[in-house]
Amino acid sequence: MADLKERLLPPKPASAFNLREAAGRPTASGRHPFQGVDVLEVKKRGQGLKSWIRVDTSGNSQVMEVDKFTMMRRCDLPARDLRLLDPVFVYPSTILGREKAIVVNLEQIRCIITADEVLLLNSLDKYVLQYVIDLQRKLTTTGAGEVGDVGEVWQSDNSDMNQRRGNRNFENLYSNTSPDYLPFEFRALEVALEAACTFLDTQAAELEIEAYPLLDELTSKISTLNLERVRRLKSRLVALTRRVQKVRDEIEQLMDDDGDMAEMYLTEKKSRMEMSFYGDQSMIGYRSADGASISAPVSPVSSPPDSRRLDKSLSMARSRHESMRSTESNTENIEELEMLLEAYFVVIDSSLNKLTSLKEYIDDTEDFINIQLDNVRNQLIQFELLLTTATFVVAIFGVVAGVFGMNFEIPLFDVPSAFQWVLIITGVVGVCIFSAFVWFFKYRRLMPL
Repeated sequence: MADLKERLLPPKPASAFNLREAAGRPTASGRHPFQGVDVLEVKKRGQGLKSWIRVDTSGNSQVMEVDKFTMMRRCDLPARDLRLLDPVFVYPSTILGREKAIVVNLEQIRCIITADEVLLLNSLDKYVLQYVIDLQRKLTTTGAGEVGDVGEVWQSDNSDMNQRRGNRNFENLYSNTSPDYLPFEFRALEVALEAACTFLDTQAAELEIEAYPLLDELTSKISTLNLERVRRLKSRLVALTRRVQKVRDEIEQLMDDDGDMAEMYLTEKKSRMEMSFYGDQSMIGYRSADGASISAPVSPVSSPPDSRRLDKSLSMARSRHESMRSTESNTENIEELEMLLEAYFVVIDSSLNKLTSLKEYIDDTEDFINIQLDNVRNQLIQFELLLTTATFVVAIFGVVAGVFGMNFEIPLFDVPSAFQWVLIITGVVGVCIFSAFVWFFKYRRLMPL
């Protein structure tokens, strides 16, 4: 680990040692510069070493500690892309294609994919470890299959006909768009997409299993406890839907942009850069070998700089031309990545449909509950209306009792059956008034018939 750390970390500059020596020497005024400050300790704290898991094309993994600036130089990435991988910050799901790397931030999977390796932030999360295991298994299985296929292609090359057939099979082998023959970066991206989609689909399935019995219980029994549980369930549903929607939108946006998909062909870009580099080296060697016979006699002082400047201009023009041609060819040949993204777009879209159906079911349950509550409220209003009418009828007896209770004398007080007749007449009048009110309510459809 120490040797690997020394190879990955940048060497300490000589300025650090000069600063320490300068800190020990007093100045002309007799004071020590940087007194009380350990410059190397401050610099060490500023490096911000982080633990990374590296997986190469053969499936071999190792843990290494690298600071941010070394990782930026290693993968040719800006600081804002590495900030997306920082677990301290919460960023939405993102897939970015850069010149030499693919930055992937999908749920718990945060990694950098290059043409030769995959770099993940070391974490105790089981999904990160499972990603490493799945990637190693896929690389090992695919590598063995490719070696066997290549051996079958070139095992019969004794005759010209067999060799031509082998060449044709070899071209078909590497032009196959099946996932087994994808470049390394696409296989790593596929495992990351599979892990993210599986994780989100599992959460959606668990939420679906928990939601339907709870909603059925709420429909049968409306209580404060059930309403609180449904409220928490809906909050989780909204958060999960937002995450699934972000992953779906990111895949869809990537599928709609051919330039971004072509930018992610890292293996092909690397091979083209190597071919261009070797072509430049061979051209320089050819010119240095035949320069004495082809070049015209010029001054020995001014000739080498002009020759180097010309070679540099030709090399830059050739590399620019190769880059443009590579971009055009990648734009025309992006079916492999498009098919890969489309497959996982269907998976994540299915998860989103599950969550959408669950949200619709929750909305329907809420509407049903609101209808039930409105019905109960209407029944209470009707009961209150009848109670108010009955109270008005009973108040008539109070009015009659108050009238006859006044201090005056009438012959009716001397009749023995007068009290009974007063009660009967008052009761009949009250019933008639109550019946008239009920008929009026039904006529105006204020109460059910």
